[in-house]
Amino acid sequence: MRNTLKTTILLAFLTGLFIVIGNLLGGNEGMIFALILAAGMNFFSYWFSDKLVLAFMRAKEVTPNEAPWLHSMVEKFALSAGIPKPKVYIVQSPSPNAFATGRNPSHSAVAVTTGIIDLLSREELEGVLAHEIAHVKNRDTLISAVAATIAGAIMVLANMARWAIIFGGGRRDERNRGGEFFLLLMLILAPLAATLIQLAISRSREYEADADGAKIAGNPMGLAKALQKLAYASARIPMNVSPHYSHLFIVNPLSAKDIFIKLFSTHPPIEERIRRLMEMKF
Repeated sequence: MRNTLKTTILLAFLTGLFIVIGNLLGGNEGMIFALILAAGMNFFSYWFSDKLVLAFMRAKEVTPNEAPWLHSMVEKFALSAGIPKPKVYIVQSPSPNAFATGRNPSHSAVAVTTGIIDLLSREELEGVLAHEIAHVKNRDTLISAVAATIAGAIMVLANMARWAIIFGGGRRDERNRGGEFFLLLMLILAPLAATLIQLAISRSREYEADADGAKIAGNPMGLAKALQKLAYASARIPMNVSPHYSHLFIVNPLSAKDIFIKLFSTHPPIEERIRRLMEMKF
């Protein structure tokens, strides 16, 4: 409940920042333009984001005949969570990871890499799949898509406004230069603020999915042990994936050696996630 409230507040801040940028861009007309832009981007994200990520990852849908044990796990946890069974995909990649996608529980998919299948025990893989089912149940895939879309729209608007100020600055008198400098500074900081809010939303949803996934599986230890293995293995074998999609995965698929990636990670620290799971009582 605490993470849900935090997510709601952060989304409200993100939306407010988006409206402010639209107003700075062009007053009421700018806000209307911003709303139209966001609506179009959200519409595209709602209907097509799952198809894009599955295509980008070259995920292959597998039937119950091809992977009966995997379908059995997904079906068991979907039933426990009270949602329709998601489609099941496998990604040919040595990097151990998993993700869920889809606009709602009725149109969702769970994907695992061949690397995670080879690495984890049955109990650990069950913990991972229960975590992904929790994401689907909580509609985190949609929340993350909306947050990423609004943050992206803020960046587009801020970039447009910055160029407008830079190229239009020479036609304004000196009295307006101070105000334009302050406005330009705000337009530079706004995308950074939007990114940080988006990351905070992603981290909050990971904690929530950890807790709910442990309840769905009936055991927090499977996921805790899986995270321990994944933290080491995924750092050794990072995935060739766009940072735009990194928030979807159970652990950060990008190389943790990059200090920039560490600073702007879409995932909370593995150690803290494991600690919270270990403290859960059943």
